[in-house]
Amino acid sequence: MQHILSQVEKPARYLGNEWNAVRKDHQGRITLALAFPDVYEIAMSHLGLQILYHVANQREDTVAERVYAPWTDMESLMRQHCLPLFALESKRPVREFDLVGFTLQYEMSYSNIINMLDLAGIPILARDRGNEHPLVIGGGPCVYNPEPLADFFDFFVLGDAEEVLGEILDAYAQAKSAGWSREQTLLSLSQISGVYVPSFYEVQYHDDGTIASVQPKADVPPVVTKRVLAELKPEYFPSKPVVPYLGTVHDRLSLEIFRGCTRGCRFCQAGVIYRPVRERSREDLVALAEAVLRATGYNEISLMSLSTMDYSDLAALVDDLLAKFGCDHVKLSLPSLRIDSFSIEQAKKVKQGRTGNLTLAPEAGSQRLRDVINKQVTEEDLLQAVSGAQAEGWRSVKLYFMIGLPTETEADLEGIFDLAKKAAWAHRYVKQPGKPMRVTASVAAFVPKPWTPFQWEPQDSMYVLEQKQLFLRELFSKDRRLTLNYHGAELSFLEAIFARGDRRLGRVLLEAHALGCRFDGWSEHFAFDKWMQAFAAAELDPTFYANRRRERDEVLPWDHLSPGVSKEWLWKEREAAWQLAVTPDCRSAHCSVCGVCQHLPVTTRLAKE
Repeated sequence: MQHILSQVEKPARYLGNEWNAVRKDHQGRITLALAFPDVYEIAMSHLGLQILYHVANQREDTVAERVYAPWTDMESLMRQHCLPLFALESKRPVREFDLVGFTLQYEMSYSNIINMLDLAGIPILARDRGNEHPLVIGGGPCVYNPEPLADFFDFFVLGDAEEVLGEILDAYAQAKSAGWSREQTLLSLSQISGVYVPSFYEVQYHDDGTIASVQPKADVPPVVTKRVLAELKPEYFPSKPVVPYLGTVHDRLSLEIFRGCTRGCRFCQAGVIYRPVRERSREDLVALAEAVLRATGYNEISLMSLSTMDYSDLAALVDDLLAKFGCDHVKLSLPSLRIDSFSIEQAKKVKQGRTGNLTLAPEAGSQRLRDVINKQVTEEDLLQAVSGAQAEGWRSVKLYFMIGLPTETEADLEGIFDLAKKAAWAHRYVKQPGKPMRVTASVAAFVPKPWTPFQWEPQDSMYVLEQKQLFLRELFSKDRRLTLNYHGAELSFLEAIFARGDRRLGRVLLEAHALGCRFDGWSEHFAFDKWMQAFAAAELDPTFYANRRRERDEVLPWDHLSPGVSKEWLWKEREAAWQLAVTPDCRSAHCSVCGVCQHLPVTTRLAKE
């Protein structure tokens, strides 16, 4: 190991003896390897994995360790020296663990999952594994359509994992003690609410390639519904998180202030699958921050959620945190801002002399299109927010937009440029003195996601997306104060394929792995031509998945998995989009009857009623 580590770019990625890392004897315990299919710096910034590490290691009968995707230099040396993928804490091979749990955060990490299984010496296909192999688990946002990965995973967990993880470990302990076969163990696990075992479901297809049915072939639920925590209890939050050796993407205390979002943006999957909103109390948050700072030495707190500014007691929370930790030179950051004056007021409190980028997300260039996607902000809101920020010392702003949204026209694209230009001169529109701001417009391609009102919609073809990017580039070249950034259409195309794909895509993943695809989210490793070779070898048309409109009565690959919202409500929201009808946030208006609070044992929980 020492010989190998001396030859890699960042050996600290693989050492594993960080501050607060948990080390236990494996003898007599259930062993769980928590895997993240990306490099150390990204994986260590993922709060969900830190939470599961904490929850599992709280149990005396369980030892949880971490494993991340080795970078290409390390992988090459590991294969050269026949060194299998190992867990960081004990350096034991991952294949010797009882359970291996992958976080499925992003579709373009799927190739890394296949590669990690291969590097670990675990049979890639679930059907080839025996009792001597670990059970491979998937969790995270991508499990609301895990079908492209169905052939590779033993089971998936839908929803909040803090409570269901304990039930899974208990069931596994019973199965292990009784000496059950792999199939018996999986059948037992399938009876746990929120657990989906894909091998117990059979998919039939029509001649045109669409799905005819998804039917259980064992005594399992016809529809698997997510698990949801009614309350975010303090004991589930890691008070002693592992402190990384090297700088990570989010090298600070990430304090989850609430979970869920009900703003209802119609393109947003997270706003559906994490419903309803459950806020932590202000007192619990201050206590958690104090405990983590004491245990880690971090000097920055990031208030984390899908929409931080929507926390019902935010002003008081910011005041409490600044009063308690400000004298210790602990900084406070707000990673997501609404486009309103309240956001600027709170950002001003935590700025503490720093003048970084102000980041706002109008999403679309015209009010018509913002109404389509239910993004309830106006041009006036944006200009007031930007001018207010400029008055407080900000000199640059980043604006997030999407192209390819349903019903988009050329006028909507022109609106992106017009809005960016107006933001640069926002002070003039509100009749204030000042100088123009530097504005960066970051433009992503719309990717239709499962369990959203736009799940039936096609993605624009790559050619159309590239033409729209060219159109915007020409517009932005006219103003030197404006900068345009955008992602490649090829990557967005693949993301759309796997977001709404079915089980047949497993063949594509195997072919892509054989061709050497990995780290596809990294531009220096993404090889689009290899992916097209993989589709050709698998005899599948990628446009069938990305660029085809689904009919209302079509059986979708994920219909047998549920985040609690009803398919009927999603269709109703889709129709509202075409009517330019806005659906208000149910936290401040009437219930829209999405189905979550009606069908799951949970309701919205606010810190300040």
